[in-house]
Amino acid sequence: MADPAVSVSPYWELTFDADGDPHGRQRDRLLAGVPERGVRDLVVFAHGWNSDRSAATALYSRFLAPFPELAPRARIGYVGVVWPSMRFADEPIPDFPRSVAAGTPRRPALGKDTRHALLETFPGRATVIDQLARLLDQQPREDAELDEFARLVRLLVELVPPGPQALFAADTLAEGVPQDEPAMFFAPAASVCAQFAAALAGSAPSLSLPDPWEGAHELLRQATYHAMKRRAGTVGERGLGRVVGQLARAAPGVRVHLVGHSFGARLVSFALRGLPEGVRTVKSVTLLQGAFSHYAFAARLPHDARAGGVLQGQHNRIDGPLVCCHSRHDSSLGTFYPLASRMAGDDRGLLDLDARRVLGERWGAMGFGGVRGVPGTRALTLAEALRQRLPAGGCVNVDTAAVVRRGGPPSGAHSDIVHRELAQVVLTAGRIGGPAAG
Repeated sequence: MADPAVSVSPYWELTFDADGDPHGRQRDRLLAGVPERGVRDLVVFAHGWNSDRSAATALYSRFLAPFPELAPRARIGYVGVVWPSMRFADEPIPDFPRSVAAGTPRRPALGKDTRHALLETFPGRATVIDQLARLLDQQPREDAELDEFARLVRLLVELVPPGPQALFAADTLAEGVPQDEPAMFFAPAASVCAQFAAALAGSAPSLSLPDPWEGAHELLRQATYHAMKRRAGTVGERGLGRVVGQLARAAPGVRVHLVGHSFGARLVSFALRGLPEGVRTVKSVTLLQGAFSHYAFAARLPHDARAGGVLQGQHNRIDGPLVCCHSRHDSSLGTFYPLASRMAGDDRGLLDLDARRVLGERWGAMGFGGVRGVPGTRALTLAEALRQRLPAGGCVNVDTAAVVRRGGPPSGAHSDIVHRELAQVVLTAGRIGGPAAG
C-alpha cells in the first residue's frame, strides 16, 4: 500500500494531469482503500514547484514522518498529490548581494536542469525550448531578437483550446482588468525585459545599464510561473475537489485535511471551489508558505471596493479552520511574488518607486503576511497555536517565522517547511488524535 520511499502508512499517491484529470487506477485504489483500512482522518498534501515525482515524494516522507508519533491513537491515512509543475533551477536568489558575484562567470543562459524541467512540464514544445535556449545563449543585441524571444515565450505557455486552464489564473476579480493573460506578454518586449532587468539589479550602483537579456531570462521564468499558477488552480478545482467529493460518497465518515505548500497551497484552496454541493468532509486546510494573493479569500479589496478575491467565501466550505502559516523570512514570496503579480496586469512602470513601496500591500503573498481582507481572521504566533486550541472555524494566521527562516538557494526560507512544529499545526488544526477525532 505505501510507497517504499514514503515513511508513513497507509499512503496513496494521487496523480493529476495539467487539466486536472486524475490517474484512474490511483483514484480507484484510494476510494476503495480508505474505507478498507479503517481510516478516520485523511491528510492530503499537495507540493508546490517540484520538477519531478521523486522530489515531491521526498517532501511528503520528511514532513509526514512525525505524524504517527504525535498522534499515536489516531487512524490516519495519507495522500501525496503529484501534479505537473516545475521550478526554475537557475532562478536568481532573492536579496543576494550582486557585488558578491562580481568577477564570477555569467550564470548559464538556461541551465540543463531548468531546460529538462521545461521539457517535462511543457510536452510537445521541445523546438520552442531549443530556440529560447539558443537566444539566451547568443544574446543578440537587436530589439527584433527580443521580440522573437517574447513571441516564443508566449508560444511556450499558450493554452491549447479547449483546455480549461484560462479560468484559473486570477487571484482577484478586479473590474476592468483582463484575467486571461498577463500584460507582460503583450507589452513591447524591449521595455518589459529592461524593466525586469532593472528590478533584478535593484538599487546597487552600476556604471552600466542592466542587461536586457537578464530581463528576458526573468520574463521566461515569470511566464512559467504564470502557467504553474493557473495549472495549480485547474488541478485543485477540476481534479482534487472532485475526488474529495467522490471520497465523501465512498467513505462518508472520513475526515479530510488538506495541506499545501507554495502553489500546492493554491491547489488545495481551489479544491474547495470544486467540492460538490453539500460536501462537508473537509475538516481543515493548512497553507504552508502559500504562493498566491493574500486577498484571495477577501470579499472586498481595500484598493477596489467593487472587487473581491477569486476564492471569496470558500473558507466557509471547510467544516473547521483555514490555517495560513506565513513567515517574513520568505524572501521568494516577499520579493519575487509581488513582482510577478504586479506584471500580470498593472500598467505602471516597475521602476516607479512609489508603486514599488506598495507592491507588498497590494500584491502580497499569503505565505509572507497571511490572509487579509477576511473579517474575524485571528493572528497567532507559532507558540500560541501549539499551546492553545485553534479556532473551530474561520481563517487563522500563524506566524511561523520562528522555524521557517532559512534554507539553501535558490528558494531560501520558502522551502524550509519540514519541521515537527508545522506537523503539529496540521494535527491541531484538524483536531487529529483529539476528542473530535473519535
